Amino acid sequence: MNAAPADQIRLLDVQALDVRLSQLAHKRKSLPEHTEIASLTADLAQLRDLLVASQTEESDTAREQTKAEQDVDLVRQRAVRDQQRLDSGAVTSPKDLESLQREITSLAKRQGDLEDVVLEVMERRESAQERVTELTARVSAVQAKVDDATARRDTATKGLDEEAATATKERELVAGSVPADLLKLYDKLRAQSGGVGAARLYQRRCEGCRLELNITEVNDVKAASPDTVLRCENCHRILVRTAESGL
Repeated sequence: MNAAPADQIRLLDVQALDVRLSQLAHKRKSLPEHTEIASLTADLAQLRDLLVASQTEESDTAREQTKAEQDVDLVRQRAVRDQQRLDSGAVTSPKDLESLQREITSLAKRQGDLEDVVLEVMERRESAQERVTELTARVSAVQAKVDDATARRDTATKGLDEEAATATKERELVAGSVPADLLKLYDKLRAQSGGVGAARLYQRRCEGCRLELNITEVNDVKAASPDTVLRCENCHRILVRTAESGL
């Protein structure tokens, strides 16, 4: 393949822009905020699960407390009625009086036991409420960190995208001035060679594979026409001659 030396040199400009675009894409993908957000999001999900569990516990103990208080109230009402019957003098039979007194005593013990249950449930509910308050604050704090990291990531991404858009437009302009067949070969080699399809020959060294040409290869390059599109014998990339090739 033949191409004017100027076209071959412009290919290096295209390569430089492609390298820049690859660097920008890598930088965009490797922003530290990505890892930070992923870690914080995992923490946030775990905290939210804990918060839901604590809220459920608080709700359950609230219902349990209500039920326990209702039980206490029922026993208290029964005890009041029994005491009123006893005080009214309506019960005159010694046997019935003894039975009524035993029931009042039993109800008093039952009420005391139930009040202990209420206190125990109240303590558990209070603990659950404190846990809900604590986890709510922690969720808010971590969410704020996620929002901050997301904003920093978006700002950085926007800047990189703007740089990439500028480089892309410049690449289109430069590539448009390179012969189609040469550009096609370059794109094919770039895809096969880790993103580098053309390399400068600098001081008898290919800047693609970083290997120095041997004497035979140097002589072949010297003998080649300036329009000849050369390929590196080692990496097979397009080898572009410049004034600094050392020939």
